[in-house]
Amino acid sequence: QVQLVESGGGLVQAGGSLRLSCGASGSIVSIDAGGWYRQAPGKQRELVATFTSDGSTNYPDSVKGRFTISRDNAKNTIYLQMNSLKPEDTGVYYCHADVIRGPMIIDYDYWGQGTQVTVSS
Repeated sequence: QVQLVESGGGLVQAGGSLRLSCGASGSIVSIDAGGWYRQAPGKQRELVATFTSDGSTNYPDSVKGRFTISRDNAKNTIYLQMNSLKPEDTGVYYCHADVIRGPMIIDYDYWGQGTQVTVSS
């Protein structure tokens, strides 16, 4: 079994910062690719930041320059540094990962349970 557990959410004032963490546990060798998504009340889940197996990253214009995704391979953890937060960044943030289970074995599409981020104006 593979589990992704997010942490680091909370309440912050506009202009503030938060750092989200997503730890992967279970029978995995490493994280192959991953990302963060968010869902605001009444809206669809949207991409916030992703990275591929070759390390390239992708951000939508709404967070570009403010959010940074990173990873710690030794800890099998994905991070999301969020700066200059805005009220429209409010939502439940979900971690997503594809994991390497062994030589030439990749399991796709694991999700965490989500962590709430609330940005007050």
